[in-house]
Amino acid sequence: MKRKQLESLLEDVDRFSNPKISLEQYPTDPHLAANVLYTIQSGYGDIEGRSIVELGTGCGILSIGCVMLGAEHVTALEVDSDAVEDLTENLSEFEIENVDVVQCDITSPSSLFREHCFDTAIMNPPFGTKNNEGIDMEFLDRALCLCRGAVYSFHKTSTRDFITRRMEGMGYHVAVLAEMKFSIPQMYKMHRQREVLVAVDFIRVSRDPT
Repeated sequence: MKRKQLESLLEDVDRFSNPKISLEQYPTDPHLAANVLYTIQSGYGDIEGRSIVELGTGCGILSIGCVMLGAEHVTALEVDSDAVEDLTENLSEFEIENVDVVQCDITSPSSLFREHCFDTAIMNPPFGTKNNEGIDMEFLDRALCLCRGAVYSFHKTSTRDFITRRMEGMGYHVAVLAEMKFSIPQMYKMHRQREVLVAVDFIRVSRDPT
């Protein structure tokens, strides 16, 4: 599937029906989603034929994109019941059957999954603003626990040095695959601008530098 075709299909993924600022819920842009997923597959082959876990899946645009690029199976983890309903409806509309939706809090200890039971982890986690300081690292730690292969994730560029030092100290390799501007639309009452652009890294964390 070509990148433009993937983007066109992802534009039909419905967004949050009841977004929550406490969970830092913002929609992932279809153009951005298509680009990063295409990069994962074309550059590393980490989607097609693989078992994927997405943490904090929201409405499921990344999980759905993985299926479109040939993932064998996707497990979508989401804590919010409204988002789970949105995701379930999106899967139904696309007639996707190889995505398991699991409502759970990935920051809480859980025995739902054994360690390293997925090939690849993909996520667009909360950045850790407001009352969620450090949650981006909790997501990253959990993804590394669940995944035996590479973890792909978005993080604020301002945290790059900290993440790199921490991951390398744990024996992981961090590669910045893209630097981008993440669009935060005016969705909540606290927002005074129509759009805010946040500098974001798309990173790959792996045990093997290749």
